[in-house]
Amino acid sequence: MQHDYQDLTATLSTKLADLRREIPDTMKGFGQMSRAALADSALSTKHKELIAMGIGIAARCQGCLGFHAKALVELGCSRAEFMEMLQVAVYMGGGPSLMTAAEALLAYETFGGEKAAA
Repeated sequence: MQHDYQDLTATLSTKLADLRREIPDTMKGFGQMSRAALADSALSTKHKELIAMGIGIAARCQGCLGFHAKALVELGCSRAEFMEMLQVAVYMGGGPSLMTAAEALLAYETFGGEKAAA
């Protein structure tokens, strides 16, 4: 199934706002965990986002594909870096991850990531 990742992330962002309002302690805790996990340290934020995208592919999480693709584009992830991450995700997850990797590439390009050279 093909997704409009800009629409998907916008829709999910609206529902996440509902969750922040209705279960604020849980969402505050998740936000703190996210900021701590993605902070630049021994690994850069970009490398951590690449790992998160690989896990999103393995978990077949469409929302993860959208949000992490957007973050990776904002962090200046090159197509070469993105493709190497896809290689590892497919290696670790086989055929199902290959299909989700193609969707992740669509999400990356949707948010302005480099397209393949013609």
